[in-house]
Amino acid sequence: MRTVFIAAGLLISLACSSQAQQPADAAARVGDRTITVGELDERWKTEDPGARATAEQALYDGRKAALDAIIADMLVAQAAKAKGVTPEAFVQAEIGKRTKPVSDTDVRNFFVQNSERMQGRTFEQMSPAIEQYLEDQQQTTAKQDLIAELKKGGPAIRVVMDPPRTAVTVNPDDPSEGKADAPVTLVEYSDFQCPFCLRVMPTLKQIRAKYGDKVRVVWKDFPLTQIHPQAFVAAQAGNCAREQGKFWELHDKMFGNQSALQAEALKRYAAEAGIDTTKFNECLDTSKYEARVQDAIRAGGRLGIQSTPTVYVNGRMINGAQPIEVFQAVIDEELARGGK
Repeated sequence: MRTVFIAAGLLISLACSSQAQQPADAAARVGDRTITVGELDERWKTEDPGARATAEQALYDGRKAALDAIIADMLVAQAAKAKGVTPEAFVQAEIGKRTKPVSDTDVRNFFVQNSERMQGRTFEQMSPAIEQYLEDQQQTTAKQDLIAELKKGGPAIRVVMDPPRTAVTVNPDDPSEGKADAPVTLVEYSDFQCPFCLRVMPTLKQIRAKYGDKVRVVWKDFPLTQIHPQAFVAAQAGNCAREQGKFWELHDKMFGNQSALQAEALKRYAAEAGIDTTKFNECLDTSKYEARVQDAIRAGGRLGIQSTPTVYVNGRMINGAQPIEVFQAVIDEELARGGK
């Protein structure tokens, strides 16, 4: 029996010793060559940066959602214990205080405000689903408010799991608003003919107004020429305005006239924006900034950008015309971390 134990111990020792010789992130061995997970990630990043960035973000989002749920359960359990009730009873009672019955007027107002989404269905057909939706929405909002209150009065929470970040180069002459040393920098890859970029524009203006010197917004050209035929010349026009210190004035003009971004229209908007038209027209007619815009497209492609708007908040990607709450959550997290 003792011999068996010694042999088993020797096998364990050999196994542990063999494993210790492998790199911690080894993925495979080909002969004497060890291929690491780090190498795989670098190759993936080179060959399909967009897919890699999306996968990294999805993994982080899933982990963050799980973390938020665990923290919420802990806070609820602590508060319920203090009141001598079960967590379920505590949540039910607290949500009951924060919600009210959905009225017929609420349902009818929702139906009218969203009539284009009803696909021809009548109010009578849609009212049960609308009522359920509004009740669920109230429940979700009430639960979120409850957790927010518990966080304020509970133990300190410090999230140390860092989100995925992309290193985005900001050039000294990139159009920007805000101080260069602001703790939070938003880099927007955008397209003047993109309707979703138009939708996010007021959101970014609200962010600038709300956070002031804490935030800097930087513009990057990324015209989607296959679906927006006038976006490329508009990007060049933006650069022609930039060299006169009037980028943002023309920026607003072009977004306000997305259906008419031909060269002649752009020259008219430049005049309306107080830009020196002689210099501007020559700049546009000679395609002075064609190469710069092409370089910007290639740079965005290397980051894996495939759609606009794509905004990086201190390197953290926010894709699409997300509501202001999404941007605020990330900005507030970055400010809490002290910025980068």
